Amino acid sequence: MGEHDFGIDPKVLDRMALEIGALIGIGIQVGLVIGGGNLFRGASLSAAGMDRVTGDHMGMLATVMNGLAMRDALERSNIRTRVMSAIPMSGIVEHYDRRRAVRDLKDGDVVIFCAGTGNPFFTTDSAACLRGIEIEADAVLKATKVDGVYSADPHLDPTAEKYDKLTYDQVLDKKLGVMDLTAICLARDHGMPLRVFDMNRPGALTRIVTGEKEGTLID
Repeated sequence: MGEHDFGIDPKVLDRMALEIGALIGIGIQVGLVIGGGNLFRGASLSAAGMDRVTGDHMGMLATVMNGLAMRDALERSNIRTRVMSAIPMSGIVEHYDRRRAVRDLKDGDVVIFCAGTGNPFFTTDSAACLRGIEIEADAVLKATKVDGVYSADPHLDPTAEKYDKLTYDQVLDKKLGVMDLTAICLARDHGMPLRVFDMNRPGALTRIVTGEKEGTLID
C-alpha cells in the first residue's frame, strides 16, 4: 500500500523485491502468501449485506492481482518467480501444485501463493500457515505495520507492551489478535514457528534469517 491506505505502490513493491532478492542471494528459499486487503475487503461489504462467500471469492481475486504485481517487481529485479493460485486461472497464473512448488523453491525461484486456500471463510493467515506446513518451511514470517506483537494496539495505546517471544497458547489466552485462531492453532499443531515483524524496516528479513533480534517469535 505504501503512503496510501488503498491500491498498489510500485515503490513498496520494488523495495520488497530488493529485500527478497537479498535472501535469494544467500541461498534462502522464499515462498510468499499475499493478501488482498489493499484492493478489497470482503468483511466490510459482508457486514453491509453482501453474501460472505461472494465477498471471500472477490478477496481471493484481489490476492491474485497483488501476486501478479509482486511477480512483476521481482522479475524486474531479475529474480525468477512463479505465481500459483489455489483457484485455477489458466493463462494467467499456474494452478497450485505442492510438488512443483517445492521443486521451484529448491531451484531458487520465488513462489507466490495466491487465492488463499481456495475456500471461503479462511483468512490469508490460515493460507500462509497451511502453505508453510505443506512445503515444510522452517518458519512463517508475517509482515505487518508494527515491529512485533504488542499487548494492545501501539498506535492507540502508548503504554502497550511489546513481546519478544510468545508461545502459541499465550497468543490464544491473551487474545492478542496477531492472527486468527485457525492459523495459530494450525501452526501450533504442526510446530510451525511464526515471526511477526515490520516489513517497512529496511533489512528486517535479512536480520530474521541470520538470527538477529527482530519482531516477535511465536513457537
